[in-house]
Amino acid sequence: MSESGEDATIRSGLLAVSTATLTTALFKRGLRNTFIQGARPLDARHCRMAGPAFTLRYIPAREDLDTLSVFQDPRHPQRHAVETIPPGAVMVIDSRGDDRAASAGGILARRMMVRGAAGMVTDGGLRDSGEIAAMGFPAFCRGPSAPTNLACHHAVDIDVPIGCGGVAVYPGDWIAADEEGAVVIPRDMAAEVVAEALEMTAFEDYVEQQVAAGRSIIGLYPPNEATRAEFEAAKAGRKDSGT
Repeated sequence: MSESGEDATIRSGLLAVSTATLTTALFKRGLRNTFIQGARPLDARHCRMAGPAFTLRYIPAREDLDTLSVFQDPRHPQRHAVETIPPGAVMVIDSRGDDRAASAGGILARRMMVRGAAGMVTDGGLRDSGEIAAMGFPAFCRGPSAPTNLACHHAVDIDVPIGCGGVAVYPGDWIAADEEGAVVIPRDMAAEVVAEALEMTAFEDYVEQQVAAGRSIIGLYPPNEATRAEFEAAKAGRKDSGT
């Protein structure tokens, strides 16, 4: 199934702005808890990603249920999630903030990568972390963790509302990530948030240039009316020159 024009616009916009800018745009709309806590990129050089959330939920493991034999079942939720994640989606895993065992490992990450997933985020650990980092597949976690997920986690649901890093994540919410981490954008407001974040980014680039040239931030950031007029004039000039 091909991506809609709106989704393609949202994805390209999210890849062009920072999570810092996105969290500010969300803050303006009253959303304060959107940044997934504790999830850091395994490789900061390959961590930019954007896509709709596809979720996996873990509860605590129980010894009589979580044995290696469960992986023989093709409908095991973890395996089923990896085999059904849509292309372009981000796997978001609710591991209850517990990184004593891995949420997934290198083979599952590679399978998702081959299937066209945009990346993965967990508030738990990842095993084979060096291997995943070398793939160029965006992956975020609390840290490396060698033990199999079965040591601490029991997979129960996919594509359901979850909590990840203290943030509510609903299937289809947009996930955007960069070097600082991952942010959750409610699907219904994603288009307007992206539009504002792009405008904010253009203004902040202008501010950076002004500060680098020695200008004070007073009246510049945040802008007063004169600064806003200067920025609009500069933006119009760039458009007229075709840059």
